[in-house]
Amino acid sequence: MNDDAFQYKIYIDTTTRRLWRALTDPTKTKKWWNVAFITDWKVDSTMDWKMGHLTIRDSEQVVLESSSPTRLAYTWHTFSPGWASASGYVEEDRLKLANEPRSKVAFDIEKANGVVCLTVRHDGFEFGSAVHEAIREGWPPLLSSLKTFLETGEPLEFSM
Repeated sequence: MNDDAFQYKIYIDTTTRRLWRALTDPTKTKKWWNVAFITDWKVDSTMDWKMGHLTIRDSEQVVLESSSPTRLAYTWHTFSPGWASASGYVEEDRLKLANEPRSKVAFDIEKANGVVCLTVRHDGFEFGSAVHEAIREGWPPLLSSLKTFLETGEPLEFSM
């Protein structure tokens, strides 16, 4: 592994508690991300990723840190055949993603001059990682959708 981490900072006109709920409440994540996380958010608890009728369940998909409302971290999801089909990935590309070591994502939430600063750090990639390339393209529109959702009540309309 190297330190080829993805890091992104975004400032949102909200409170730390509202942002925390937007990251952890499945009814809210479904609105801005189209994914509902089914977990109790306790460290070492598994996380099911629910996308429409598809539920991705894996014992290695776990909560790593959970300190409301300032820090949340979990292992990145399982690249299952069902996920690939729902996300428009061909099997060859899914296998590239699935054969890499599992990465992790962390969210740091802090007050900053009347707004909230969210720092997302996604790391644990090998050199030349296909997952790293995919998340580099995926996080900016997702975080923009989160910001828009918290500031207006509606997520961005975009397709990945």
